[in-house]
Amino acid sequence: MIKPKPTSGMRHVAMFVTDLEACEHFYIDLLGMQVEWRPDADNVYLTSGNDNLALHRVPTGFDASGDQVLDHIGFIIDEMAQVDVWFDFLRGHDVPMKTEPRTHRDGARSFYCFDPAGTTVQIIHHPPIVKK
Repeated sequence: MIKPKPTSGMRHVAMFVTDLEACEHFYIDLLGMQVEWRPDADNVYLTSGNDNLALHRVPTGFDASGDQVLDHIGFIIDEMAQVDVWFDFLRGHDVPMKTEPRTHRDGARSFYCFDPAGTTVQIIHHPPIVKK
């Protein structure tokens, strides 16, 4: 089994929020982040230039008392092909997978798995924030 190259760190966090507009105001107007991508009215991806914060409006039926507000954490991969190497490596170590690797509309490539505590972890090659 091939061991993948190390990650470039955790520079991606995704959160469910009840008031998307108020959170946008906080992160953009107060903390100085910028909109990187807005795929629809319920999701926005923000950046400070070397990170990515995804804000997702809570879905219908979301139980704030029982569901986690942290949607997932993301580890950046410098090379797109390494996403698939990581998938095979983790699956080979019996890590439970949530998704298969896929390429997103914005050119990123990723998959989701679960850590031992049940937290969703994304392994992602995200071109705007990989090390140059």
